[in-house]
Amino acid sequence: MRDGLNLIGRLLIALLFVGGAVQKVTDPAPVMQMITSIGLPGSLVWPVAAFDLIAAVALVFGPFAGAWALVLALYCLFTSWFHWQLRADPWQVTIMVKNWAIAGGLFTIASNGLGHQELGWRSRARP
Repeated sequence: MRDGLNLIGRLLIALLFVGGAVQKVTDPAPVMQMITSIGLPGSLVWPVAAFDLIAAVALVFGPFAGAWALVLALYCLFTSWFHWQLRADPWQVTIMVKNWAIAGGLFTIASNGLGHQELGWRSRARP
């Protein structure tokens, strides 16, 4: 059951990053505006969208799901800084706190990886 819950958690968190990638690709203007408002080039939207998608797939399918979860957790904490810069908008503060909560879940996944039952080779490799 733990491995199943691990998978559900990873799928739900990955869905958030897939949605972010789709949003950035289909309507990049709002993200570009936010990025440029803090002095960075708006073209960063494209590598960030690619990162979101690649990391989401890796989080679900691994085999380095734990490492990807750690990278994504740090990414969430890092991007919180951008939302804090726009703190005059209460919605941005809410997004910042949500990023912290997601980072917490990702740190938990980083400590567990894919779980033992999902990867039979991992279970057999241990005595």
